[in-house]
Amino acid sequence: MEFNSYWYLGLGILSILLLIYVYLKTRNPRSILLFITIIGLGYIIEAVIYNFGHSYKYYPKLIKHNSIYDSNMGAMASNALALPVVATFIAALRKNWIWMIFFVCLFAGIELTFLKLDIYSHNWWKIGDTVLGLLLVYFPVAKVFYQLLSQPLQGKLHSLFLFLIISPISASFQFTPIIFLSNRYYDLGWFGSRSENTTAFGAIYYLSACLFYIWIAKLHWKTKWMKYVLTVFLIYAVNLLLQKAGILHSQVWWEQWYYVILSVFVLKFAVTISKHLTIGPQKNA
Repeated sequence: MEFNSYWYLGLGILSILLLIYVYLKTRNPRSILLFITIIGLGYIIEAVIYNFGHSYKYYPKLIKHNSIYDSNMGAMASNALALPVVATFIAALRKNWIWMIFFVCLFAGIELTFLKLDIYSHNWWKIGDTVLGLLLVYFPVAKVFYQLLSQPLQGKLHSLFLFLIISPISASFQFTPIIFLSNRYYDLGWFGSRSENTTAFGAIYYLSACLFYIWIAKLHWKTKWMKYVLTVFLIYAVNLLLQKAGILHSQVWWEQWYYVILSVFVLKFAVTISKHLTIGPQKNA
């Protein structure tokens, strides 16, 4: 294993241990829901500043065959583990501003260390952006989200939280086989490499798909199985159209079916979470 990998894996393991501690301390599924919600928020931010803005690059050296996908793995260690776990810790355990400032300083120190070790690099991003983003937006929003998750949600708030919860699930299951198995790629000519185009368009793909999942999950149809039939048909048709347009290129025989099955799984997850958010934690207990 590479020197770089130990740092990222260590950060990931410590984050998982902290998440376990938070859950054992609270014994509240709401903390896990918050964790997933904050991942969803982080993924949207990353889609803008990282996927399209090329703000920074990670070098975990976990994916040897592709430096872009290797960087994506580093981004996942940060935005799917370290940052959302700490945000969940602060919100679920009701930590004050002193704790927030402590963790902001800690992440600034980690970022500086990673820069010094050459296992992470900035393009236009600065450590000051991390400090301000965490202190003024990320951690305070997590505290607000935790309070909102303590009550039944309706209307736009329900849709927002449903989107934030299902989108990281959809994104993770979409990108994982691409990163490890190179099962598909998107070719649009937006950036200099195929992998950058795949990462950027993949974000648009999963975000758009999640908007559809939310819409159809909230429809009140007597024949519920028709939702899944429509979802399978639409996802298959969209992938077929992307292929015909020369945007989507399949590398293995099974990959089209994988995304069709994934769509059914995500829709089922969306329906389940939608009910949970509507009822609220008290009545679910």
